[in-house]
Amino acid sequence: MTLPMFPTTVIGSWPRSNDVQKAMRDKRAGRITEEEFQAIANQAILQILNWQEEAGIDIVSDGEQRRDNFISFVAEHLNNVRMLSVSELLEYVEDKASFEEILGTLDVPAFSLSNPAAAGTISRKKPLALDDYLFLKKHTDKPVKVALPGPYLLTRAMWVEGLSMDAYPTKEDLAIDIVRVLREELEDLIAAGVEFVQFDEPVLTELVFTQKNANRTFMCGALTAKADAEEEIAFALDVMNQVTEGMLDRGTRIGVHVCRGNWSTQEDVLLRGPYHPLIPYLSKVQVDQLILEYATPRAGEINAIRDFGGKEIGFGIVNPRTEVVETVDDIVERVQEVRKYISDDKIFLNPDCGFGTFAQRPMNSDEIAVEKLKVMSEAAKKLRKSY
Repeated sequence: MTLPMFPTTVIGSWPRSNDVQKAMRDKRAGRITEEEFQAIANQAILQILNWQEEAGIDIVSDGEQRRDNFISFVAEHLNNVRMLSVSELLEYVEDKASFEEILGTLDVPAFSLSNPAAAGTISRKKPLALDDYLFLKKHTDKPVKVALPGPYLLTRAMWVEGLSMDAYPTKEDLAIDIVRVLREELEDLIAAGVEFVQFDEPVLTELVFTQKNANRTFMCGALTAKADAEEEIAFALDVMNQVTEGMLDRGTRIGVHVCRGNWSTQEDVLLRGPYHPLIPYLSKVQVDQLILEYATPRAGEINAIRDFGGKEIGFGIVNPRTEVVETVDDIVERVQEVRKYISDDKIFLNPDCGFGTFAQRPMNSDEIAVEKLKVMSEAAKKLRKSY
């Protein structure tokens, strides 16, 4: 794909309208058909596409309007996967007291939380995102980004002791089929001509910024990490590289998105810390681009990117969780900082995370999201004139 310097893009999710949220509830309750739900989601997607194009975004997404959040949607697309509520998940958690304490310290309502869990041998029932891409591509000439949950995130979330063990004695056993499913999806997307596939791996930061079961984030029931963070990072690196092996240089840009959580507008409940501890993973992962959040001081020093193996950077430059719209000059100044460590042709601009995350709990409004994207695009234009 031909892109301008400092291309602008989004992370994925966009706030779901009241109509889309109602349609999700009605579909689950059997009050409307799948086809009726898709028609409502299609209309919302076209509106979101229009907003992105008007804002000047170079690589667009469908806003994940068909998904209730960035991971649990897979339950509808895979065989032998159950969706567990918080109360149902609690039945399978060994240390119930610690789990309840974690939930009590987070700024997350229980209704927002659901977890896909492997209840048998998993396989694709239908594509995870291929049909979403094909619909969006019919309506735009812009390059399209498709977001998928990463293999480590899926493995951590979907292996639930007591439920998954008959099919998969360990989460490492489950990872084999997770990798297979994601490779099948990636092959289909590449064959269809998708321009950008982004794998989301937010729980990597949890490994290095929290102690086991201490101020733990609730990342979709991801409770199976070993105490040794380095061992988990090595496992995450291995499964990501298994997914992307042989997939690069085939016309589709592949990236991995690593943030610190995007479930609350309260900064003090979100993780903080620099990317330095993740260098062993990020420098060796076989992707074209690292998509990192840097719009908040919680992300630490920018100079961490100098050791990430010369990859492109998706530079998080606007905060999706605040109502304050960044200025063009502030964005340009931040980009000038990152230019000290990476060449201009490898710098992409994007928000830190999505504007939607959970369907029932968006991080922002449509109006502010559009304004933030417009400012980001204006900053990119200014940078192109200067460099």
